[in-house]
Amino acid sequence: MEIASILAYVCFFLSSLLSYPFLKKKNRIPKQRAKLPPGSMGWPYVGETLQLYTQDPNVFFATKQKRHGEVFKSHILGCPCVMLASPEGARFVLVTHAHLFKPTYPKSKEKMIGPSALFFHQGDYHSLLRKLVQSSLSPDKIRKLIPSMESVAISALESWSSGHIISTYHEMKKFSFDVGILSIFGHLDSNHREMLSDNYHIVDKGYNSFPTKIPGTAYHKALLARKRLNQILSEIICERKEKRLLEKDFLGHLLNFKNEKGEILTEDQIADNIIGVLFAAQDTTASVLTWILKYLHDDQKLLEAVKAEQMEIYEANGRGKKPLTWAQTRNMPLTYRVILESLRMASIISFTFREAVVDVEYNGYLIPKGWKVLPMFRNIHHNPEFFPDPHIFDPSRFEVAPKPNTFMPFGNGVHACPGNEIAKLEILILIHHIVTKFRWEVVGSQNGIQYGPFPVPQQGLPARFWR
Repeated sequence: MEIASILAYVCFFLSSLLSYPFLKKKNRIPKQRAKLPPGSMGWPYVGETLQLYTQDPNVFFATKQKRHGEVFKSHILGCPCVMLASPEGARFVLVTHAHLFKPTYPKSKEKMIGPSALFFHQGDYHSLLRKLVQSSLSPDKIRKLIPSMESVAISALESWSSGHIISTYHEMKKFSFDVGILSIFGHLDSNHREMLSDNYHIVDKGYNSFPTKIPGTAYHKALLARKRLNQILSEIICERKEKRLLEKDFLGHLLNFKNEKGEILTEDQIADNIIGVLFAAQDTTASVLTWILKYLHDDQKLLEAVKAEQMEIYEANGRGKKPLTWAQTRNMPLTYRVILESLRMASIISFTFREAVVDVEYNGYLIPKGWKVLPMFRNIHHNPEFFPDPHIFDPSRFEVAPKPNTFMPFGNGVHACPGNEIAKLEILILIHHIVTKFRWEVVGSQNGIQYGPFPVPQQGLPARFWR
């Protein structure tokens, strides 16, 4: 992990120390209740934050699970936490007892995305927004985007094939952003697209930085860029209203919504959810695509098998003269298994944060009100009981459906990612065009992982692409 990233996390942690006495008082545990899970709370005030952020997080969590079992406690970033490393624990928090746990994010990150964004809420408002997102990103809607997605993919690949070394992850972020813009706005004019892109990337840079409002810092620049994003989105919304455009994209769904009382969404609510969708769509999808290219590059036999599957479709389409069809994207079994295995191996979302809204007892242990709860997706995905030889990349393991609650790359329950279908579609489309028209070579060291905060190959997987 880069020194700058470690320092940023440590600074963020230190900023929480002032609130520790209040947290401690708030979370004091009355006597005569179920016992807390086993585990270490680390040093006074500091907890185990430094251990987590100065080593491979996988080693940190795996070591604690081996020592304490599938339910253990810790203290991270000023917050007491309970970790759950079993399918049953994840299901308990995310599905069967989801009402006892609320989504929780640092306030600095809420400000960056917007407090009205879907994933900061639960209850009626969350249900309402989730239905809107799901309806606008349903298979019936996104299948119409396939030709446009192909154009975005081909344009991206052409820009990579100049012979220069590129950061695969960096370029995949650009691609995912362009697909996100497409799914939200349809065909957006170049001026608005460029302004959105410039300001969004400033926000993206400041999202994981130390949250200070000192002028000139990444966080302060990001806050200013976030305000500009609101202004740009307001212009786009006004233009649509003036022209009375009734588009059926995500923005159209938000603009046309009315609840039972005839109330509509405010512009701030619309803006927050648009930025939220862009955030949810970009980094995670880009990370998965980067890992897929690394896994295929490392296994030439598998790459040739995927290429054979895709070439059959390519030939059926007149060597690429006709666009992919929805049915063809649904009939790429080997490629799809490669995607699933990449999601399992990389486990881009290693865990998710929830907060107990009341005292909760699970498996004989107490989870006190106000404590953070972390279902550990990565630990479950790498458990040999569910996935034999979990450190071996083996797409054939998905020829049989995994056991319930053992594979959760998009989360689970009411807060599972509502855009998982469009994410899988854009990945399938890009893979199709890469393997049928291009080759690539990874440059330099091919080992190592960096976290920023999502796991990606070292240096973003430097590579050279050519036709």
